[in-house]
Amino acid sequence: MRTIIATMIGYALFYFVRKNFSLAMPGLEADLGISKVSLGIFLTLNGIIYGLSRFVNGILADRMNARWYMAIGLALCAVANFAFGFGEDISTWITGEQTGDRFTNTMILFMGIMWMVNGLLQGAGFPPCARLLTHWIPPTELATKMSIWNTSHSIGAGLVVILCGYIMGHLGQNLSADPEAVARIAGHLGADPSDPAAMATVMNFAAHSGAWRWCFWIPSAISFAGAIGLVVFLRDTPSSVGLPELEGTELHEETAAAEAKGAEHKAFLMKHVFRNPLIWILGVANFFVYVVRFSVLDWGPSLLSQSKGVSMAHAGWLVAMFEIAGILGMLFAGWATDRWLKGRAHRTCVFCMAGAALFVFLFWRLPADAPIGLLFATLCAAGFCIYGPQALIGIAAANQATKKAAATANGLTGLFGYASTLVSGVGLGYVAQHYGWNWAYVGILAMALIGMAVFLLMWGARADGYDDPAAAKH
Repeated sequence: MRTIIATMIGYALFYFVRKNFSLAMPGLEADLGISKVSLGIFLTLNGIIYGLSRFVNGILADRMNARWYMAIGLALCAVANFAFGFGEDISTWITGEQTGDRFTNTMILFMGIMWMVNGLLQGAGFPPCARLLTHWIPPTELATKMSIWNTSHSIGAGLVVILCGYIMGHLGQNLSADPEAVARIAGHLGADPSDPAAMATVMNFAAHSGAWRWCFWIPSAISFAGAIGLVVFLRDTPSSVGLPELEGTELHEETAAAEAKGAEHKAFLMKHVFRNPLIWILGVANFFVYVVRFSVLDWGPSLLSQSKGVSMAHAGWLVAMFEIAGILGMLFAGWATDRWLKGRAHRTCVFCMAGAALFVFLFWRLPADAPIGLLFATLCAAGFCIYGPQALIGIAAANQATKKAAATANGLTGLFGYASTLVSGVGLGYVAQHYGWNWAYVGILAMALIGMAVFLLMWGARADGYDDPAAAKH
């Protein structure tokens, strides 16, 4: 229980220094003039690097002390976020200027590098958790308990959205009485001075200029404190503290002996991960799951305000409630998998993706003047559905690869998941900017349907990959 709670809090704090970016984006655009396409590039590069990092860290974490691995990774993410908040000041120091093309290019380059570094360091978050959980939870209980653990994603993302929403609305410098500052912000946002609604948005940003910095500084301070807590409360494996390993996770004697040898451990990974078609199917499916998830999580405030006319205050809460609904969806999906589908998480994912496609379609077709409660209900229903697969893919990969390669398998599926930012990051930003949000909705809906079809490819697979002849026959 201590391992579950500590890793839940720790991984939630990784989201404090990752998903703070989505609420800071409107401020970065207003204060610094960074375009939506450039912000989309930030999201894409961060996601791709994170996916690669998670894959590499998955291989490393299977053979290292997960307690220190996770704690050091979180502390370094906090440092990268803190540096990002000083991006404008550091660019001024480098160039000796505060405006101009040279300053702007240097600033975007520095901040882009810092966000890519953060993506690299974020890869130290999930793999050690996969190692810890498969060592402390038996496979017959993994779907239920890991679904509970997976609420850490939504808890972290939801809390940081609320926190940063408060920061963006209450902190920063009030420049609304400065005509030059107001004109600069209007130019950055492309606002028409004759449009009262557009200028109201400009004045709102002018009243909280620079608040985006605190979206990085405050979460980084909280996360650094959390890294210290991980060192205090986490332990590595049961055997590392003199306890026996869990029953039900034994492998054949020859497999266990082979795992102790480096070369034969590689052969084990090749068999159970890299040459395992089920792991590759889960990876491809993860790509489509994450496109749908990140489209709302990363672009939610912009999408809601621009396509449905929702205020930024309501948009922040809607995105947070999307995450909270996801918590309920993860818990239900994990329980349903163990209760009705005998641990076959991939089957649960088929139904979840069908539900996500349905509710994305309903949300899209609602008119802009639809009651906020109806928008709320359909978006939350989509979150309820999409977070089931988000949690269960990791569970299915861990069970198929066994505890000896759980982190490696999750690293591989995560690589596909974060490659999705090619679509959900710069791809969605480009489509929304040049073709409008309707085509963005069409793309999100298509991704959900394709994801459902991919999960169907492994419908007949058994629940896990442990060397159990009875299970194989069943």
